[in-house]
Amino acid sequence: MGILGPVNMREIARRAGVSCATVSRVLSGSSLVREDTAKKVRDVVSEAGFIPNPSAAMLKYGRSRTYGLVLPDLQNPFFGEFVGAFEDLLIDIDHEVLPISVQTSDKLVKSVRRMLMRQVDGAVLVSSEFDTGAVEPLLLRQIPLVTVDRRTVQIGCSDVSIDYELGFVEAVQHLKTLGHKRIGYIGGTKGPHTSEVRANAFEQAIRGAGLTFYPGLTRRGNYQVTGGEAAVVSLMKTSAPPTAIITANDLTALGAALGIHRLGLVVPRDLSIVGVDDLFLSEVVQPPLTTIRIPRKRLATACLQAMNYTKQNLERIGAEFSVPTQLIVRESTARPKSAPKKKSKR
Repeated sequence: MGILGPVNMREIARRAGVSCATVSRVLSGSSLVREDTAKKVRDVVSEAGFIPNPSAAMLKYGRSRTYGLVLPDLQNPFFGEFVGAFEDLLIDIDHEVLPISVQTSDKLVKSVRRMLMRQVDGAVLVSSEFDTGAVEPLLLRQIPLVTVDRRTVQIGCSDVSIDYELGFVEAVQHLKTLGHKRIGYIGGTKGPHTSEVRANAFEQAIRGAGLTFYPGLTRRGNYQVTGGEAAVVSLMKTSAPPTAIITANDLTALGAALGIHRLGLVVPRDLSIVGVDDLFLSEVVQPPLTTIRIPRKRLATACLQAMNYTKQNLERIGAEFSVPTQLIVRESTARPKSAPKKKSKR
């Protein structure tokens, strides 16, 4: 199979009824091949499980000097900023990044194949939700893996977790100090492990602060502005709405702020809002967003450290790394209207 079996480019050409040169052009992404012919070649390649020979870079260096980076959504500014931070680190060591956006298990299978074709030196999977079997071909070829927030390790695969618990404790304590007692939460989509980790971190922080956890003041979002807007409108229509909310990410928080504005209310006078991520956008919106910072550069550094460890210990269970979070207080949080004002000292 490919470099590991009897199927080679000549056989692919024979099965597709084209020349070896045509197969080579299709595999290199050339636009000189008719689409129907290119599709025929790609179908044969897929059916045969063929993996092309290493690229010129592989022949020159003995490796591709490329790391695959699998992300759930490249349109999310957080992931775009993370790619930039990771790429900066790789430039310093004369490597490059192959960013891949994956939303479905089928696309992950295709992405794994793409990484195999590129002969990547390793792969970082930021999405916590994937079928373990989909990445098995990488492990079988001893390509080191690093996952982010999956919170589990195996032979040839290390994990970098984000310490949401620390940031949520700081955020809840900040809101409690301001006088908030009814604190709500807008989470992420149902299913992803990260959504549950953040939701659990919120509940634990609330209970740990000696506050009441109100299940009725929690809503599902979608990590997008639209989800935050819809969820906050729902929360504010309850008989006893929250005076503050924490959201699963900054985009959700920005959506919540938009929803408050459309209700004719004001942030933070009518509702204090805390996000998670600390996007660049969070500094420039009005009011600037109080948020739990996930340091992109530190996360990228931890991923590279985890990768280096895994490469040197491919026969062992991977290691667990952790990245701390930090509350950044800006102007979207304030004392609730119902809280008694502090007496001035004479």
